[in-house]
Amino acid sequence: MAGSYTLTMIKPDAVAKNNIGPILGMINEAGFKIKAMKYTQLTKSQAQEFYAVHKERPFYGELVDFMTSGPIVAAILEKSNAVEDFRKLIGATNPADAAEGTIRKRFAESIQNNAVHGSDSDENAKIEGDFHFSMCERF
Repeated sequence: MAGSYTLTMIKPDAVAKNNIGPILGMINEAGFKIKAMKYTQLTKSQAQEFYAVHKERPFYGELVDFMTSGPIVAAILEKSNAVEDFRKLIGATNPADAAEGTIRKRFAESIQNNAVHGSDSDENAKIEGDFHFSMCERF
C-alpha cells in the first residue's frame, strides 16, 4: 500500500549512545506503528548495496564504513503519509539545521552521525523494506 510505509534505521552512533528506546518512543508518540524490526549489523557488502545510489559521491566510502561500525536497528513503520511524516519527525540531515523537537535535533552529532535513516520516497521505502525484511518478518 503506497504511502503507508517507510523504513528507518537507527544508526550506529545512536545505538552506541543507548538512544534506541528514546527514538522508538518518539516514533510511537508520532503515531507510527512498527510492522517489522530487527537489531543487526550490516556487513560491508550489505552497506555497499544499500547505499549503491551514492556510489559516485565523495562520502560513499565513509558512509559504508560508518554504517558497518556497529549495530543498527532497522524497522518498517506504518502510518498514513508515512514517508513525508517520518521525514518531518527526523528533521534535516544536518542536525544544526533540524527543527526543534525532531529526532536529529535531539540525538544527532553531525551530518554523518545523524542518528537515523528515513526513506526519501514511497518507492525507496519499498526497496529498503524489502532489503531488510522478508514478508514473514512483517506483522
